[in-house]
Amino acid sequence: MFTMAIESKSAAPAFRGDEERWDAVVHRDRTADGLFYYSVRTTGVYCRPSCGARLPRRENVAFHASREDAERLGFRPCKRCRPDQPARQDQHAAAVTKACRLIDAADEVPSLDELAAAAGMSNFHFHRVFKTITGVTPKAYATAQRAQRVRTELSRGGSVTEAIYNAGFNSNSRFYAASSDVLGMKPGTFRAGGDGETIRFAVGECSLGSVLVAATGQGVCAILLGDDPDALVQDLQRRFSNAQLVGGDAQFEQLVAKVIELVESPGQGWNLPLDVRGTAFQQRVWQALREIPPGSTVSYSQVAEQIGEPKAVRAVALACASNAVAVAIPCHRVVRRDGGLSGYRWGIERKRALLEREGSGK
Repeated sequence: MFTMAIESKSAAPAFRGDEERWDAVVHRDRTADGLFYYSVRTTGVYCRPSCGARLPRRENVAFHASREDAERLGFRPCKRCRPDQPARQDQHAAAVTKACRLIDAADEVPSLDELAAAAGMSNFHFHRVFKTITGVTPKAYATAQRAQRVRTELSRGGSVTEAIYNAGFNSNSRFYAASSDVLGMKPGTFRAGGDGETIRFAVGECSLGSVLVAATGQGVCAILLGDDPDALVQDLQRRFSNAQLVGGDAQFEQLVAKVIELVESPGQGWNLPLDVRGTAFQQRVWQALREIPPGSTVSYSQVAEQIGEPKAVRAVALACASNAVAVAIPCHRVVRRDGGLSGYRWGIERKRALLEREGSGK
């Protein structure tokens, strides 16, 4: 189980005038990179807004919509920020995307040496960059990808052994040793749609309405919010159609109380085990959401950039909508690029209330 912010250029605000552009240069605003460039008359060079070189005098600075415009006027690229080359963050994102594709396509997980070599980095640097962008290590990402392959193979009805080998595990023993982390249950149980698995649940009340909490032996697998307790139970039944649902006992009610406390004070953080199951992509998105600090918000495009998939904004939104553990995986902290609230499966008003309780409400 996975216990993921750079704004895309399209999501960055437009600069209305030279004074706003100068302010971005003064503050070395990385979100302005690529939106404009500035040249320095006394040095004859042009730079990115985020350039770390000594700040020039304002009267010596001019702004340009593109690097080609600056070069046509005779300015040469700065040797420090290298505005004629892709930004370092873009290079890192491209390298991580390439590594993810290598992992996705490989029958066996590539070694760290192979992935780092493909990215043109040292092992240590690649490992750090990969984790910074995706929120997980290369090994954890590969495990999630193989988990999805196992799910796909098991759903096709073949034998468990065939599914294990087709997913890239070299032996049954290696897979079974990790099966609880990979699937959340034994592979035979997964293939049967959760048949025989016991899930305890209970419904409580909080200031946002009804809250259903469900847990397997691995951890909390659902936190559902709504107005109708019966509808929440039906939703749980649809999610785990073949599992045995059992009403929680007095001890389980203590877990429900802790979840309600989290709903009432979402900024305190989650410290209980989770049992969340999804595709490798969903896991990467959910990991990114869990790393958004309380009181902060990010856009869907920022999350897409963070996981190395800048064009997957819509897929990120769908992954947020697929989140079954409200507040514990804080999809309420993801907003539109203009800061507007949207896309919360449990209602915009609940999203607004949670953000206000964290001090980031609009």
